[in-house]
Amino acid sequence: MIDKVKAAIENIRPDLQNDGGDIEFVSMEGNDVTVRLVGSCAGCPMSQMTLKNGVERYIRSVVDPNITIISEN
Repeated sequence: MIDKVKAAIENIRPDLQNDGGDIEFVSMEGNDVTVRLVGSCAGCPMSQMTLKNGVERYIRSVVDPNITIISEN
């Protein structure tokens, strides 16, 4: 399942990069996926909304509906 999560992150990365940010896969333990937000996403006040409403929703739709995205930063 890690490979599917990484592939999903790669698919959504261009959206974040268009706004000057980026996302990196850090680890996966059970259904918890830890990512690192970098660039303009790292300090953005909207980063948690982006994670939950964008990244997590997308990964749940293409990988597993039980996945939870956690930000390392």
